[in-house]
Amino acid sequence: MRYAVPVSGGVMCPHFGHCEHFALIDVDEAKKEIIKKELVPSPEHQPGLLPMWLAERGVNFVIAGGMGMSAQALFQQKGVKVVLGALENDPGKAVLNHLNGRLATGGNVCD
Repeated sequence: MRYAVPVSGGVMCPHFGHCEHFALIDVDEAKKEIIKKELVPSPEHQPGLLPMWLAERGVNFVIAGGMGMSAQALFQQKGVKVVLGALENDPGKAVLNHLNGRLATGGNVCD
């Protein structure tokens, strides 16, 4: 299972489409642990590009503070699940908390 978390300045970026990097985090679901974490530069922001780009990299889940409706729909078409309103700043902790059913969320900051 692969997660993507938008990152700017080393912490989760609240606005999905305007991040500097994506933390791509591979996990072992059974053991509920991180296997690999990679920080990759985000491509230039273009409407509709990021969902395709992340799906091509094998992402199954996206955890973000906020995301527009178009991006959500494109992820849904690609079979990528999206968790919005994440309140955790640390990408690794956000993923582990999600795996363990403890990720605190609020509203979509892009609404």
